[in-house]
Amino acid sequence: MAILRLENGTALERLNDIAGELAALNVQIDRQSIGEEPQLHELLTKESLSEAEKERVLVALDGYFQQLQQTAGYKSRDLLVLHPQVPNLDELLSKFDRIHTHADDEVRYVIAGEGVFGFVRPDGSQVELTVQAEEYINVPAGTEHWFHLTPTRRMKAVRYFSGTEGWVPQYTGREIHFSGVSGDRITS
Repeated sequence: MAILRLENGTALERLNDIAGELAALNVQIDRQSIGEEPQLHELLTKESLSEAEKERVLVALDGYFQQLQQTAGYKSRDLLVLHPQVPNLDELLSKFDRIHTHADDEVRYVIAGEGVFGFVRPDGSQVELTVQAEEYINVPAGTEHWFHLTPTRRMKAVRYFSGTEGWVPQYTGREIHFSGVSGDRITS
């Protein structure tokens, strides 16, 4: 279940409340079931996945991808698998743990584990949103945000692309001053 932490220490857990707080940013969050297919659930319990296993996961979830292709024009997808044994994990994550924007929407469907997206709101305040399994997030192009893993340091997420060139982070130079009660920020 998603949790949005505000700078004043308030934590929101209802999707409608979270969506209301993120409305000024046009960030979309929703729940999407991964279904009951036993083979998919078995793959999601594994720490690492081979390329063939990743493709099986993607194919099992392609009904949702086909829906997004028609409604939002996404052209491709891949599966991101993060866990403590990923070589250079801290280096990989360090690209996204500073405030940045992208030229394209950042779209993730978390299917296992969890991660945290931080946002700078129009008034300059900051919030952090923990997204967990079966949650879909769309961060619009140009939105100031950052990302880090929770202390579990595990997440599997399908990324959807309308193109890959827009995913290069453009750092804004703004500092993270979030002072909410998350206590789970990991820095390298």
